[in-house]
Amino acid sequence: MPKESLVIKSTNFDKILHANLILPEKESNIFVFVIHGYTSSPRGMGVYVKHYHEMGYNVLTPSLNGHAESESSRITMGWKDRLDVIDWINFIVENNPNVKILIHGVSMGAATTMMATGEALPDNVKVAVADCGFTSVWDIFSNKITNSFKMHEFPMLYSASTVNKLYSGFNFKEASSVEQLKKSKTPTIFLHGENDKFVPYEMLDKV
Repeated sequence: MPKESLVIKSTNFDKILHANLILPEKESNIFVFVIHGYTSSPRGMGVYVKHYHEMGYNVLTPSLNGHAESESSRITMGWKDRLDVIDWINFIVENNPNVKILIHGVSMGAATTMMATGEALPDNVKVAVADCGFTSVWDIFSNKITNSFKMHEFPMLYSASTVNKLYSGFNFKEASSVEQLKKSKTPTIFLHGENDKFVPYEMLDKV
């Protein structure tokens, strides 16, 4: 599909943010933010983009930290990405004051979405879709370490969280979808498949 490449300056970090914008055939005041997952990209979300495009909506696909066109080399598992998504929301609202926004995130993108809704958002954000998101960065890493690699949380995960605090400014436990959702005022649809191999299905009940 024809797409427009957008760039804006981050208000929280010293970097430029990148996203693609796909416009519908007929003008619409509805924007859908499609947020990709871990190791994916805006291009990897093509099936979602196509769906919303065919519904006649504007579709924005940001590049999350450490992915695609992002100028950051560190993946932040949704935590810093939540602030980037808010920058995109504010950018769209400033240019389209009457816009209505839906945020649809998948996996890490769902965590990004849930984390973003815990912040103060403009009333333009009407609904969110959290598709197989994890409860917190600590929980998803703990699950991988203990179940996939058969290792213990201590000292591996504790050390990694401390190092991440030094280099990226946050520890894994504070990057929590659950805690952010407690502050959320955004109506949210939660989806999860029982056969998910990356994010445990049990996390659905917790979020």
